[in-house]
Amino acid sequence: MVYNKEGRIKMKKFLNFIFVITIIALVFSGCEDKTNLTAPGTPNPVNGSADLTRFVTIGNSLTAGYQSGALYKSAQEYSYGNLIAQQVGTTFEQPLVSDPGVGGRMEIKSVDFATNQINIVYEGSTGIPLNLNYAAPYNNLGVPGALLYDVLNATDSTNCASGLVGSPNPLFNLILRGIGTQFEEAKMLHPTFVTLWIGNNDVLGYATSGGVSPSAPTPVSTFQYLYSLVADSLASLGANVVVANIPNVTAIPFFTTVGPLMAQALSQAGVSGIYYQKSDGSTTNIATTSDLLTGKVLITLPGMTYASLIGHPTGQFYRDHGYPALPPGIDTTKPFGVTPNNPWPNALILDPDEITTALNTTADFNTAIAQLASQKNFGLVDINSFFDKIREGDFKGGTMINGVKFYTSYITGGLFGLDGVHPTDQGQAIIANEFIKEINSKFNASIPLINVATIPGSIILAKKSFYHGIQLPHFEPGSFNHLLY
Repeated sequence: MVYNKEGRIKMKKFLNFIFVITIIALVFSGCEDKTNLTAPGTPNPVNGSADLTRFVTIGNSLTAGYQSGALYKSAQEYSYGNLIAQQVGTTFEQPLVSDPGVGGRMEIKSVDFATNQINIVYEGSTGIPLNLNYAAPYNNLGVPGALLYDVLNATDSTNCASGLVGSPNPLFNLILRGIGTQFEEAKMLHPTFVTLWIGNNDVLGYATSGGVSPSAPTPVSTFQYLYSLVADSLASLGANVVVANIPNVTAIPFFTTVGPLMAQALSQAGVSGIYYQKSDGSTTNIATTSDLLTGKVLITLPGMTYASLIGHPTGQFYRDHGYPALPPGIDTTKPFGVTPNNPWPNALILDPDEITTALNTTADFNTAIAQLASQKNFGLVDINSFFDKIREGDFKGGTMINGVKFYTSYITGGLFGLDGVHPTDQGQAIIANEFIKEINSKFNASIPLINVATIPGSIILAKKSFYHGIQLPHFEPGSFNHLLY
């Protein structure tokens, strides 16, 4: 590794300008002016053999309409389940929470072109439930943070999977209200149609924590067993069922943003790479700029908090600036990230072995989902392949949908909110269309697709005039502390 005096001087010049992008997209859902969805293209859709009279969705944050770190009404209104319900004209009750919601919504606080700074904060105030006394279970039973285990077993914050290991999830109380499990409440509604999108968190939690907490994904054999139980339970309802598989969790902005931009800055400073810590405690691992650029080693989005600390020698500097402390045992008297004594924390890195684990686990989970969907004659939405195609489109000029160009990139891509994990309103509409396509194919229906261009999207402020020297956003410390999936 090269780290000479000249390189260090150059590095210091990049401490406040380390990540450069040329086009800034502002502002996501937290600052959007939400408008009503336009009328479906077909006034009277033909549902074929699909009966969506009593429509229920089961899942996690992706199903709940959770966005930019929070659950709030103006995003819930664009959950894929609610959009599908609007397309077929059926009732769909959701556990709505007034803006800014619960969880700590991430918002763009300011853009200062003079100082090249974009500040992202999390909203400290909390919304209130708007229909907590609704007399029946909600149609949208997606619970942010839910694992596959929770569908048949969790009724509240303490007996959900995370609660059993000491991290109660209060959103189970908000959404399930002690009435029953997700499946039990779905059954109470006597559903005619059910969608299930679950299992993401059984691998995503491992990945987003850098393989630290949990230290491994849900075992494949356990996943197969639990999914089989859920499939049997859904089949017993006598309803139409469509399930979705799991997208590649390592291809979302949460993982693809920091590394390539940092590689660029390191190269300009004359530094060939960074040292990072692995799960086994070793600290002599080096991620070259090429590794960071190509995604051989991934840095998580919360790692942005540490990016501007590269080269600083003292732990006290981190604390003075409100940053989380580095793991114990690391020599904070040495420059951060560029010596083996003060490496990049393991919790913010996915090393090659961890990436392989995440990819292989996702593939095995999806094999199990496909097999069980076939056995039960469920419809299957291949979200994994669909998002892989969009990711491939990133390198070919983007993916055009209803006249709007999308990428998987952070801020500018239009698909993901400020937490780098959850879809924007337009992202939810795109997902809803994939479900509708499967419903139309599986049940000989002709439900009209949603015109994604009619859904609120991000506001591009610098589309025509290119602003140079703008940082990737600075995250207020703690922005990711309460993030659920």
